[in-house]
Amino acid sequence: MDNAIVVDTDVVSYVIKKDTRAELYRTHLEQRLLVLSFMSVAELYRWAATHDWGQPRRNKLRQYIGNYVVHGFNQEMCEVWAQVMASAEKSGRRIECADGWVAATAVMHSLPLVTHNGRHYEGVEDLTVICEA
Repeated sequence: MDNAIVVDTDVVSYVIKKDTRAELYRTHLEQRLLVLSFMSVAELYRWAATHDWGQPRRNKLRQYIGNYVVHGFNQEMCEVWAQVMASAEKSGRRIECADGWVAATAVMHSLPLVTHNGRHYEGVEDLTVICEA
């Protein structure tokens, strides 16, 4: 997966919402294979459910997600997630469960992670973070 990058939920949401912060990441996303963790997909659908999006808007979200390669979980991913969580904890940084899955996706596939929340991933070994915040 040369030239691939894992995109955190926040950056995807900026693009979807046409938030001005999306522009900070445009150069990191152009001409790349864009990858999402299954957890980011779940978070995006949760956002739609929480904000009572109608079916047409949810369909647009589903279509937009289709522009990404989505990595699911399997036993190996679960083991990497456990390592991500443990490495952050050992470094004195607690990482949220959902962020752990996003980080594990990047670590497992040796891909950089683009996020606006770089602090969320401090302490995760073997993770390259791109953050413009």
